[in-house]
Amino acid sequence: MDARSIIAGVRDRRGLGGEAATWFADGLASGEVTDAQAGAFAMAVLLNGLGEDGRVALTQAMRDSGRVLEWKLPGPVVDKHSTGGIGDCTSLLIAPALAACGACVPMISGRGLGHTGGTLDKLEAIPGYRCDVSVEELHRLVAEIGCAIVGASADIAPADRRLYAIRDVTGTVESIDLITASILSKKLAAGLEALILDVKVGSGAFMKTLPEAEALAQSLVSTAKGAGCVTVALITDMDQPLAASAGNALEVIEVMETLTGVEVNQALWDVTVALGGEALALAGLADSAGEGADQIEEALESGRAAETFGRMVAALGGPSDFVERYPDRLPAAPVVMDFVTPRDGFVARIDGEMLGQAVVHLGGGRLRDGDRINPSVGLSQIMAVGEPVEKGEALVRIHAANPAAAEAAMASVKAAIRIEDDEPDEPVLIHKRIG
Repeated sequence: MDARSIIAGVRDRRGLGGEAATWFADGLASGEVTDAQAGAFAMAVLLNGLGEDGRVALTQAMRDSGRVLEWKLPGPVVDKHSTGGIGDCTSLLIAPALAACGACVPMISGRGLGHTGGTLDKLEAIPGYRCDVSVEELHRLVAEIGCAIVGASADIAPADRRLYAIRDVTGTVESIDLITASILSKKLAAGLEALILDVKVGSGAFMKTLPEAEALAQSLVSTAKGAGCVTVALITDMDQPLAASAGNALEVIEVMETLTGVEVNQALWDVTVALGGEALALAGLADSAGEGADQIEEALESGRAAETFGRMVAALGGPSDFVERYPDRLPAAPVVMDFVTPRDGFVARIDGEMLGQAVVHLGGGRLRDGDRINPSVGLSQIMAVGEPVEKGEALVRIHAANPAAAEAAMASVKAAIRIEDDEPDEPVLIHKRIG
């Protein structure tokens, strides 16, 4: 067996068997498969697809190309994954809430991609927080605290790390088969018993239409189940930011306001509770998703989730008093400007991707690999679709490193938000459940 015959098999629509998938994934990890061969394989998959069996085979082979974690814990091992959006900080709420309800959550997360924010970038806005830990330390943290949100170590799904970089430069990022294998190989290498997926749809998501989001959700759920992990996906709205903030430290502030009960964004709360409820039901910690949702709400309202989050932050190098002193512990941008509405009316539409790009250009994301992020910049107090506004009222607050950056963001915000006379239909928050 060699790379050429495997690529030819996919090219000629003969599929990808388990043995071939294992050989190719191991070759990606070891370097035996060249960049040219990896690119040819990715293009063949994009053009011809793998089918469900081939998708499962590739996912399992990429998972097994490195270390697969094993656990001996008192509770079920559960995780959540989002396909990416703007102001989507649910992971920071769900992980401690699930842990407070008896689940064990080794949440291996990623950094921002394109216009979407990354969980690790948000956490690194907290001074001292370490995202890079050994597998042994991850085991200890989850056993002691119940959750740990960290990055993937080099020995977790190394085949995916290699293929991911190849996809980015060969125009094959859009392949649902490769997206599925990439997401699930890393998640399943964490040794999960249950996984809840948040598949975003809308202007701020990678999947812009509901049929695209449904196709990805179906692929993820069927492949995860085929690989032995019980999984459900919720398709949730990303036609506007989920939270009222977009930007690393600003989203952490909103998370802390939610955990401590200072202020609650209803959309952020509702998606968090729905995802958490499904996860508890999948893990056998609740009889139904509705009962699980009640448990998540209690964990958030009682402060138990906040206490768990504080312990996690301290254990990973952050301030020991973060929950009590988070406004003082997070960086603040030196320039703050409000974008005000030029007329009366209603917020009729928000281009989520345009707002995400505004945050990136402020310095809150990466224009190229290796860029340094400014954790303090971004947008806050973003008005939601459907809200009435009066002329001169602030629609968005811009946090910038300098006045020129703030003015540039002002132009992007103006283009992203449309005000109309008529009140729009109420947005749908959760479109569909698949699983």
